[in-house]
Amino acid sequence: MANGKAAQNPAVLAAAAADRRETRGRWLLSAPALLILLFAAIGPLVIVVVYSFLTKGGYGGVEWKFSTDAWLSVVFQKDIFTDEVTLADAHLSILWRSVRLSFLSTILALVFGFPTAYFIATRPERTRDLWLFLITIPFWTNLLIRTFAVMEVIRNEGIVNSILLGLGIIDAPIQILFTDGAVMMGLLYVYLPLMVLPLYASMERIDFRLVEAGYDLYATRWRVLRHVIFPLVKPGVIAGSILVFIPSLGAYVTPRVLGGGRNLMLGNLIDMQFGQARNWPLGAALSITLMAIVMIALLFYVKNASKTEARHG
Repeated sequence: MANGKAAQNPAVLAAAAADRRETRGRWLLSAPALLILLFAAIGPLVIVVVYSFLTKGGYGGVEWKFSTDAWLSVVFQKDIFTDEVTLADAHLSILWRSVRLSFLSTILALVFGFPTAYFIATRPERTRDLWLFLITIPFWTNLLIRTFAVMEVIRNEGIVNSILLGLGIIDAPIQILFTDGAVMMGLLYVYLPLMVLPLYASMERIDFRLVEAGYDLYATRWRVLRHVIFPLVKPGVIAGSILVFIPSLGAYVTPRVLGGGRNLMLGNLIDMQFGQARNWPLGAALSITLMAIVMIALLFYVKNASKTEARHG
C-alpha cells in the first residue's frame, strides 16, 4: 500500500515528469552535434566501406557492381597472363615498412622524450613554462616546411654531410636522404613533442619524495627509474605512444618528401590508388585496412592500460 501511495503521490509524479523533460531537452540540445558527427564523420566512412566492395571504373571512380576484388588485392595479386594468384609483395612490403617505421619512431620518441620531459618536470616552476614553450615552437610551422627543413639537414649537400666533410671524417657525402632512415628521422622530429607533452603531464604530478625514499633505501638510479618513476608515468607513456604511432602510421608528407618515390608508406599507397592508378575500390580497402591497424593498436594500448590500473589499484 505504501508503494502504491508513493506512486500516486503528485510530488513523485511531477519529479518524474520533470526528469523526462530534462532528458528530452538534453537530447534536443545535443541533436545538432550528433547530426554533424553522423554526416561529417560516419557518413564518409560508410562511403569508403561501400566503395571497397564495388568494381573499379575504367577511368577512375567506381561501377555499382558488387565485388571483393579490392579486398583480395590488398594481400594478393593475379597475373594478367596466367591468372596465377600470388601474394602482393609490394603492398605487404609497404605495410610492413609503415608498421616498422612507425614503431621504431615511437620507440625513439620515447627514448628522447622521456629524459626531456623529466628535465622539464624537475626544473623550478617559474622556468617550466619557458621549456614547454620551446618544445611547442615547431608546431607553429607548417608540417611541409618542417619536413623540408629536415631535408636540408640530411641531404648530400646538407649540414650533416658538410660538417663531416669539413672535419675530414668522410671523403664523400653519405646518402641519408631517400632512405627508410631519413623517413624515420623525419617522423621522429615531427612527432617528438607529442611524446614529450603527455610524459611531462604525468611527471609533473609525481611526488618526488618517493624518489628520495628509493635512494634512501639504497636503490640504484636504474632501480628507481624502473620501479618508482616509470610505473608512475606509465599512463603518459601510453598516451604519448598512441599520439606518435597513429599519425606516423598514416603519414603522407614526410615519407613523400624524405623517402622520395621508393620508400612509400600506407598513406602514399592510398593516395596512389586514388590518383595515378585510378583504382578507387582498392584505395578504399587500403584505407579501411589502415583504420583497422589503428584500432588494433588502440585496443592493445587500452587493454594494457586497464591491466596496469587494476594491478596498481
